Amino acid sequence: MFNDFKLKDDSPVYVQLKDYIKDMIVNGHLLAHQKLPSTRELSKLLAVSRNTVLNAYAELEQNGMIYAVKGKGNFVGNVTTLKTAAIEFDWKAKLNKETLLADELDLIRQDLHWQRGMISFTSIAPEEKLFDVENFKRAFLTRMSIEGDIVLNYGYAKGYKPLIDYLLRYMEVKGVDISNKDILITNGFTEGLDIFLSSIAKKTGRVLCENPTHHAALKLFRLHGLDIHGFDMMDHGIDIDQVEQSLAELAYDFAYLIPSYHNPTGIVTSSEKRNAIIQLFSKHQIPIVEDGFNEELRYSSAHLAPLIAFSGAGNNVVYISSFSKILFPGLRVGWILADKELIACLESMKRARTIHTSTLDQAVLYQYLQDSYFEKYLKKARAVYKKKYELARQACNQYIPFSRMTGDGGLHLFIELEEGVDARRLLKKCYTKGVVFYPGDVFFTNGLGSNTLRLGFSRLSDEDIVRGIQIIGDTLKNDMGS
Repeated sequence: MFNDFKLKDDSPVYVQLKDYIKDMIVNGHLLAHQKLPSTRELSKLLAVSRNTVLNAYAELEQNGMIYAVKGKGNFVGNVTTLKTAAIEFDWKAKLNKETLLADELDLIRQDLHWQRGMISFTSIAPEEKLFDVENFKRAFLTRMSIEGDIVLNYGYAKGYKPLIDYLLRYMEVKGVDISNKDILITNGFTEGLDIFLSSIAKKTGRVLCENPTHHAALKLFRLHGLDIHGFDMMDHGIDIDQVEQSLAELAYDFAYLIPSYHNPTGIVTSSEKRNAIIQLFSKHQIPIVEDGFNEELRYSSAHLAPLIAFSGAGNNVVYISSFSKILFPGLRVGWILADKELIACLESMKRARTIHTSTLDQAVLYQYLQDSYFEKYLKKARAVYKKKYELARQACNQYIPFSRMTGDGGLHLFIELEEGVDARRLLKKCYTKGVVFYPGDVFFTNGLGSNTLRLGFSRLSDEDIVRGIQIIGDTLKNDMGS
């Protein structure tokens, strides 16, 4: 500040200085009640006499531009600064159709607002009380002490190599042939799917998926202009007969499937059906995007290998996942596991869009995983969530008159009510009683599901799980005649 003051020959120096400071005040560069340099400091800074500064300050004070406080110095007064005329844009008229569609599809904006004291079954995020904060702190301090100067700098679009190598081994343990595959680190699952959708050619413009399916994926499909074809979910996965019939009639750019703890139904696709899916889509040369949602949270039996493991050395499956729903959502670290050549191209797309995912987040996550804290945390989390899962199922069986309930594990149950029962009407009635849930129609590809709802129980106490489900059941029976 004051460095751009330049002397001219046509007026006294103190006048030039006075006008210079006045302009700075009027244009908002000096703010009201801001302390000005002392006369001695300013004369030295500008290489002018102290009397010049004294005269300039005196003129400014006389004009009400500044004021003096005895023993403290000179300060800027309350001056109306120059402002341009106010302009009011209609910003909605300037937004593109994709942004307006995103706003229209934004479920958070449309939700009934949660209020303190309510029992909310809307979330399927992990319970923060379970977070392994102390070991995460240890992992953070360890990684910072090893390479703090590196992890605080720019990283690589592909990701933090130690984490990539760890995840490759992690997927190999799940039975995946990684010989011709590679990993791209992303800002969670959603960015991974968005990068893929931005990269793949839309030759048919059609995507095949389960019905219902993950609403965030549906939103992205619609934003990318895809024609969505959904197929019914049976007790052990997608209706393979429906799919086979459709594949004989139509071509698709790709399929999107959630074989484990399907969102929203919670169904786990059986090994037999996983094998049949791979064979069928391989026959028709259609790539599969596999959503590795909550794979670690099965309570009833052994974990099933992901679809990408069933494809062996083939490269027709693109696996996208994260630890967000089981570990720390705040880290926003996900990954894409796919064919090496595809990953190289997706890396370029990632670099063009977001440069890279936080190296610090990746490095600390790597240290946490490497130090085997994850296995210990997962064991504890499974025990807690299994108890909630069993309690929620028992309460639903006891209180809710449903026609079908699904959920083989994970953090939610999916309820299908009797035909004709409107879940949104039920939600409004439950809202007045302090209970909220997700109406199931938001997950359907074809506008159906008005009689369904999803109950997420992960963040609720045992008492609230039972009380909330009882309120939903009583409302169905007493207020809606179900």
